[in-house]
Amino acid sequence: MNIAILTYGSRGDVQPFLPLSVKLISRGHHVKLAAPSRFKNLVEGYGITFIPLPGDPADAIQKITAGGQNIFTMLREGLRHAFEVGGPVFRQSEEACKGADLIIHAFSHAVYGHTLARELNILDIHIQTFPMFAPTGDYPSVVLPDLKNRSLNYFTHLAGIKIIWWLSRFGYEYIRRRAGFPKRKLFFPFDKDPLRPPTLILCAWSPSLLPPSAEWTANVRVTGFFFFDETESYQPPAELQNFLSAGDAPICVSFGSMVNRDAKRIDEIIRESLRRTNHRGIILSGWGMVNQPPSSDLLYLESAPHDWLLPRCKMIVHHGGAGTVSAGLRAGIPQVVVPFMTDQPFWARRVHAAGVSSKPILVKRLSVERLTQAIIEADQEAIHARAGALGQVVRKENGVERAVELIETHMRNWAK
Repeated sequence: MNIAILTYGSRGDVQPFLPLSVKLISRGHHVKLAAPSRFKNLVEGYGITFIPLPGDPADAIQKITAGGQNIFTMLREGLRHAFEVGGPVFRQSEEACKGADLIIHAFSHAVYGHTLARELNILDIHIQTFPMFAPTGDYPSVVLPDLKNRSLNYFTHLAGIKIIWWLSRFGYEYIRRRAGFPKRKLFFPFDKDPLRPPTLILCAWSPSLLPPSAEWTANVRVTGFFFFDETESYQPPAELQNFLSAGDAPICVSFGSMVNRDAKRIDEIIRESLRRTNHRGIILSGWGMVNQPPSSDLLYLESAPHDWLLPRCKMIVHHGGAGTVSAGLRAGIPQVVVPFMTDQPFWARRVHAAGVSSKPILVKRLSVERLTQAIIEADQEAIHARAGALGQVVRKENGVERAVELIETHMRNWAK
């Protein structure tokens, strides 16, 4: 089976599709993964055929994070970036789907990927790392706080879906005219259609953290997080190995792809909070671009595999991205979450409710005093115990295996 996978965004938007692609390839399928061009070496390093998509998501993320939790700022900056790169991205996405028997799409490509599948008369599957197209009263849309009312929570999902569908049509029409594309009818993947089975939604998170809702239909399935097997082949650089061997287990600090104009101030808060709590730290600088000389208590690295590093750490301080949340849960260590935007406050609330983290701190409210107190709170024996127990549960789940089973079954049923 020829499979095209379409995604766009930060490392966290690409990472889940790497173990999925590798597993599909091991089952004899041919996979093409379309993602931002900056991830070429990462994707091809796993032997996956890569289709580069234009534009640098770091630019958009920096502008979005500057707006904090202002939903209008997030929408404006997200649309602005989409308008700039939309034409070339659509062209490359269409190229990736040539000859495909199945299209798998992330949130960024939900409408366009489904439309391509309809035009090619093939199936499509939607994979999400946060709940978006499956309404429930259990919790609100990911960009809103819990409204403490099931009907209101349910309504926020319906409203969010309508807004996304409207923005998709408006945005595509603007891009189409700008790029000189012919007119095209867009299709929404989650509308009922008597001629097609419902688009399968695979939720790539652990049911122990966010259980399936009783209100969901049969096409929505929770698989578990998408992980690689343990990174036994990873060879840490000498400075990392030496640092880990030289003292107590450190706290890992990772804000992933969250480029922020306050990166220097945030770095100062982190270093002072570690000093006040008498902890060593490993700072994964990522796109933050902040770096400091190493010392006996601090080590700065651009990146390191979470599945290798986190089990060797005492705790993780991070931004609340779904991928980092899952890695922390898998490692069985306490978390301190400092959400920046979009779905991050949602996941911060979930890990806090699960009893494996201190109370979240929005990045705009981050201070030495608040971060110091959060580290002390997360270092309690009860939180260590709950994190360890939940880690055992998450490690027993096999989200990638379950997802591949559901994908292959869905295709077999379509062929009948």
